[in-house]
Amino acid sequence: MAAELTIGYSPCPNDTFIFYALMHGKVGLEHISFADEILDDVETLNRWALEGRLDVSKLSFHALGHVLDRYVMLTAGAALGRGCGPLLVTTGRALNMEDWSIAIPGRYTTAAMLLRLYAPRCGNLRLMRFDEIMEAVRRGRVDAGVIIHESRFTYQDHGLECVQDLGAWWEELTGLPIPLGCIAARRTLGDTVLGEIDRAVRASLQWARAHPEQCRDYIRQHARELDEPILRSHIDLYVNDFSLGVGEEGRAAVAEFFRRGRAAGLFPESDTPAWVGTDSGKNE
Repeated sequence: MAAELTIGYSPCPNDTFIFYALMHGKVGLEHISFADEILDDVETLNRWALEGRLDVSKLSFHALGHVLDRYVMLTAGAALGRGCGPLLVTTGRALNMEDWSIAIPGRYTTAAMLLRLYAPRCGNLRLMRFDEIMEAVRRGRVDAGVIIHESRFTYQDHGLECVQDLGAWWEELTGLPIPLGCIAARRTLGDTVLGEIDRAVRASLQWARAHPEQCRDYIRQHARELDEPILRSHIDLYVNDFSLGVGEEGRAAVAEFFRRGRAAGLFPESDTPAWVGTDSGKNE
């Protein structure tokens, strides 16, 4: 009898694009099945992972660094890349950055960790949902904010300017793509089930690429931004060959991310391998 697993991912277009086929019976499964999906903000999913609530979940890489004893990263479904990192935005206030109040989209997001690596002396950080940050900056409730997801396509429409592209800073510093988020699963599921989940996520993405029009209604149902060009840009930016398989370069980026995070004391030391199995995706 197939084991029924709980699964959660964000309502952002990149995740709904990747998971549409898997959650709508387009991908064959042998040893597993999935309960109804749970769609929520990635920081909510990050906190749930600390509690061990879901079997399979989208996670920020920052959060993964805290739960490697319980969760392992799949090699499919990840959000890594170049030119896709979070942005530090403001209204142009001429203050010393160290004195700024800065909104971050959750304590365990990769965006929060990148800001702390980039500007470790900035201590006045305000936790806020990612979709509330631009308005908070625009209205002056905070001096600046770190924005993610589709906000990078619309922040200028809100009268904001980019102080620093944190992804570009990471790429220049390390020469590596920025690891943003991944799909993780409980280690206790075992190699057979973990391997099947990994293959299923990859197959779901491949199906979506072959049938993008069939995913559209599901994506729009959950998206906060409904402008079609922005939806396409979002998917094109965050779903790439690293999503099919993290590959050697992606693994190097993840390892460097964890190394720098541990050196900065942002999450605990661990010798536990971060990912399951070996990639069979394109990006080897």
